[in-house]
Amino acid sequence: MSPLRIQQVDGDAMLRDWQHVHNTIIPSHVLSLDEVRERSGRHRLTVAYLGDVLVGCSTVRPPADGTSTATVISRVLPAHRRQGIGGQLYERELAQARALGADVIETVVLASNEDGLHFARSRGFTEIERYLLPGDSVPYIDLRLA
Repeated sequence: MSPLRIQQVDGDAMLRDWQHVHNTIIPSHVLSLDEVRERSGRHRLTVAYLGDVLVGCSTVRPPADGTSTATVISRVLPAHRRQGIGGQLYERELAQARALGADVIETVVLASNEDGLHFARSRGFTEIERYLLPGDSVPYIDLRLA
């Protein structure tokens, strides 16, 4: 098996890869390439590959001014789950969030993503809020690392 390669998004090809994983896992909130490009200016976006095969992506929303809370989101395409990829992505991005000054770590999972909820809860996250975005029918769940 090829080693997992995790890279910070750099250039349109990687932006499109990040977009593909996001839109596959969160079909209720499809992002355009321009929206992904804008996010890459505010957040740390990474993509994960096994060899040359795209398997996942992650997002770190750094602490906002005056806070110590960061959001860490790891996404793995369904065909590549339960192979340790999400754990590697999460551990790497958790370290990045801590390096950015985060003392409090949160994540967000689409309620219909049972694998994602199980993953977050198995790492010590607990639910703090559920909400619907305008026009959505599936809620998002915010979780905080206990």
